[in-house]
Amino acid sequence: MEFLAGGHAEVRITRADVGKRVSVRRLTGGGAGEPAFTDAVGVLTSWDEGVLSITRRNGECVRIEESSLVAAKVVPARRPSAAPQGSSGHASTAPARRRGPSATALELQRIAARGWPAAETEPLGEWTLRASGGFTRRANSVLPLGDPGVPLDTALERIGRWYDARGLPTVITVATGQAGTDEELAAALAERGWAAERHTRVRIAALAPLADLDTDATDTPPSSAGAAPARVALSREPGADWLALYHRTGEGVPTGKAARDALKVLTGGPSVWFATVHDADGQAAAIGRLVVDGRWAGFAAVEVAPAARRRGLATRVMAALAERALTEGASAAYLQVEADNTGALAFYDRLGFTDHHGYHYRRALPGGGRH
Repeated sequence: MEFLAGGHAEVRITRADVGKRVSVRRLTGGGAGEPAFTDAVGVLTSWDEGVLSITRRNGECVRIEESSLVAAKVVPARRPSAAPQGSSGHASTAPARRRGPSATALELQRIAARGWPAAETEPLGEWTLRASGGFTRRANSVLPLGDPGVPLDTALERIGRWYDARGLPTVITVATGQAGTDEELAAALAERGWAAERHTRVRIAALAPLADLDTDATDTPPSSAGAAPARVALSREPGADWLALYHRTGEGVPTGKAARDALKVLTGGPSVWFATVHDADGQAAAIGRLVVDGRWAGFAAVEVAPAARRRGLATRVMAALAERALTEGASAAYLQVEADNTGALAFYDRLGFTDHHGYHYRRALPGGGRH
């Protein structure tokens, strides 16, 4: 991190820079075994009474004493992410169908919300309250895409009552790490004692290369030599075997209202497809879900049964779904991976996905300033 100007470190930010992305270097105190300085990069969310608050890309809020600053500067705004293709690194020279996508965080948040629609929603200004009987955090949390239309504490009180009435915890999805994301909201909720949970990365890639991962994606053997060829079967509804393998439905296939809520979320979206690979015994060995919305193809629920892993089934599922999305006119891919799922992150790295932005959940705790 470069702070020197003419050979001298400078503090080149002021209170007028609140809301901008900054880099700062501060004194640590220099205790035994501790470096003399430490750096922080993020959005400057407040500067009050001699204390700066900086929200990092992962949503962590850092408080820094003004007196400890050694150097600081504003970081120029980044352009929306575009995953380069080819060794030259110039996405613009690639054919359109293979060019890395570009998007704002707001666009991707809206696309992802349409692709994973809650069973019940209610607007609060530009926020959307979502509930689905507890099936997944995404479908049971507030999506704040602007101004709630009322002061923050009033908004928190209203959403608290809404979720209480449904027997659900009060949770807000908070995006970070790109221009226009919610670092200031993350800081405000942290100040009110809301817990940060389940940090997640939103990743993007060009779609066409995914379809080329395996040219025989819909007709390849899934297991040992001599096994009968298996295909990636695509359907508009998830079968019982698909639901049994999908870990977020819990043990077995959900029933009653839980099943209705889960199916409403899973089958909701502009154009949804479910992929299943069956083993020799007719059991689901691998699954996946696709939703196509304009140029975007969203991938989710890619899972492989423990006994069928390391056979390339997840790659085949991705390729088959990507091919389906291409036929519907999509050109860009996105997915969401929890930040601590190192295996999935490595897998999607190999497929060409790159990080676009992140999000995490803020959950109201008792006495945490919800209302």
